[in-house]
Amino acid sequence: MNRSVLATIIIAVSSIVLVLVCLFPFAWMALSSIKALPELYTVPPHWLPDAPTIGNYITVIFNSNIPRYFMNSVIISVGSTVLALILAVFASYGFARFDFKGKPFFQTFVLVGQLLPTAAIIVPLFITLRYLHLVNTYWGLILVYMIITLPLSVWMLTSYFKAIPIELEEAAIVDGASRLGILFRITLPLSTPGLVAVLIYAFVTTWNEFIFALCFATDSSVKTLPIGLAEFSTEFNTDWGGVMAASMVMTVPIALLFLFFQNLFVGGLTAGATKG
Repeated sequence: MNRSVLATIIIAVSSIVLVLVCLFPFAWMALSSIKALPELYTVPPHWLPDAPTIGNYITVIFNSNIPRYFMNSVIISVGSTVLALILAVFASYGFARFDFKGKPFFQTFVLVGQLLPTAAIIVPLFITLRYLHLVNTYWGLILVYMIITLPLSVWMLTSYFKAIPIELEEAAIVDGASRLGILFRITLPLSTPGLVAVLIYAFVTTWNEFIFALCFATDSSVKTLPIGLAEFSTEFNTDWGGVMAASMVMTVPIALLFLFFQNLFVGGLTAGATKG
């Protein structure tokens, strides 16, 4: 009994410490976003603002390009996520349910795209986009982000599709269902947690991506939020209040997305990992 109580206390304390460590950056960012600029430079730093202000948010929303960059991020992230999810569904179903010559090679080849370092593919991608006249366009970034999220999306969904009993599909085939009918009426409804896990992974990856957006979106009409944050820094000064407020604008949608789908997201990751 004493050993059980001690173990419970250790687990509880460890969990609390872990939560505090994880939440500290977010809490500091939120509190800093409502501080006046002089308060951000106080030594030692003040945890709570002496005179809370929403001036930083007013600057970010009404006196900067952040609203435009926010819409750009939404359009590009949603577009690349939807496109990657559609392609991943068909590719993953093929890998999970069909046997064909060279299947292990093609599965490994798909994963290689995820293992390549960013520096190795920036130049080829830039040359390709420039040839196709897609530099500084929504479609250019959508295609690039689809490329970087598709490999892992395919592997995650393949594992999840394999976990679904094939007997269900065989029974549907006996009843006269087509392969597409089976996919859309049986497999995908049963794969909702896996689809949500892939959706959140792809969306968060593209929402936070910086390097490709910096190289392929130099025009303000297509810049995304991560690039917009850099505009608060000049050669001689950095508006840290604006940076924190803009970071909150960038972070809150992702936090809400995860909180809304957290049960399906965790279920999709664990099911795909344990049933394959």
